[in-house]
Amino acid sequence: MNFTDEDMSQENSRRLRALFEMATDGIITMSSDGFIENVNQAACDLFGYAAGEMQGQKVNMLMAQYDRTHHDGYLKRYHETGDPHIIGIGRDVIGRRKDGHEFPLRLAVSEVKLDDRTIYTGILHDVSAFRKAKEEVEKLNADLENKVKERTAALRQREVELKLALGKERELNELKSRFLSMASHEFKTPLSTVLSSAELIELYVEPEQQPKRERHINRIKDAVNQLTEVLDDFLSLSQLEQGRVICKPKLIDVRALISTSVESSEGQFKEGQEVILELADEPRTLMTDPKLLRHVLINLISNAAKYSSPGMPVTIRSAGTKDYCSITILDQGIGIPEEDQPHLFDRFFRARNVENVKGTGLGLNIVNHYVSLMGGRIEFTSKLGEGSSFTVHLPQDNSVL
Repeated sequence: MNFTDEDMSQENSRRLRALFEMATDGIITMSSDGFIENVNQAACDLFGYAAGEMQGQKVNMLMAQYDRTHHDGYLKRYHETGDPHIIGIGRDVIGRRKDGHEFPLRLAVSEVKLDDRTIYTGILHDVSAFRKAKEEVEKLNADLENKVKERTAALRQREVELKLALGKERELNELKSRFLSMASHEFKTPLSTVLSSAELIELYVEPEQQPKRERHINRIKDAVNQLTEVLDDFLSLSQLEQGRVICKPKLIDVRALISTSVESSEGQFKEGQEVILELADEPRTLMTDPKLLRHVLINLISNAAKYSSPGMPVTIRSAGTKDYCSITILDQGIGIPEEDQPHLFDRFFRARNVENVKGTGLGLNIVNHYVSLMGGRIEFTSKLGEGSSFTVHLPQDNSVL
């Protein structure tokens, strides 16, 4: 059987039509002025229209609001400039179904020039499933990144906690070493004094040897007092750490409290040392804990005397405003090395130039705690070889804290 050219043309046309209709992607052809001419079944299914509802209509009926209003402008610009906005370039757009639902599309538009006119063919692919899968992957990635960040943050926090724990353990070990060193010295020296004096007293049996016995008895008393001071510091520190020290404010006479504190410190004064009082008329009274303040002043006055040479005075000054009272203890003693000053209030810390002077290294630590309990602060200045000045600032009425 012989086929004519007309038969072959009809056969090719049927095949092209079948391919057009059976394509899984939507295919739409339109005229150069934007009117729909042909649509395949996939395009009908995609937009929810029958073919007859789309043919002869403006193609922008299938677009979201923005592209719908600008589509004619796109065509006009292309016809005038030849600069394609979408033609020959695949891009993602938003389609609009018959029911108004908008969905993402991948659109590729090609230009076809016929003998007498130009038409445009658009191939459309619904990428909703792809977009959804992409969003899910992005969400999973974001969740994973968040979990990684959270885990990283947790690990860093754990690292910080471990470093803090390690630092505290080192600090504790250092404190233990300091305590053992200090306790060994502070207990061994007075106990040796007690033992040697007791042994010597046994040898002084004659009446005329009474002065020698009294001298050694006084040495024993001094050693016992030294041990008592050490134990008192330990007890005060223990009570502070257990939260058993409570500030109990009372209205006190500032001058009177300073005077009794000086009297209680007299045992620390060396030969020729005296106290110079430079007390302001105000404030006369102060609402604070007298027991804690007295302990603070006795410690600071004793230190001033202890670390000064014989004959060097200790000066006590007071000043105040309607809100605060300040008490300063100033000496002309050995001073504090500059490199030791940042650690002066640490437990068991003693400056390197006081190794031959008895002390536990707890006094100023306890003083600092007591001043804080009274709602105040303590500050100092010192210069090596010239002396030190400690000032306690207290609120005028501690009862409102």
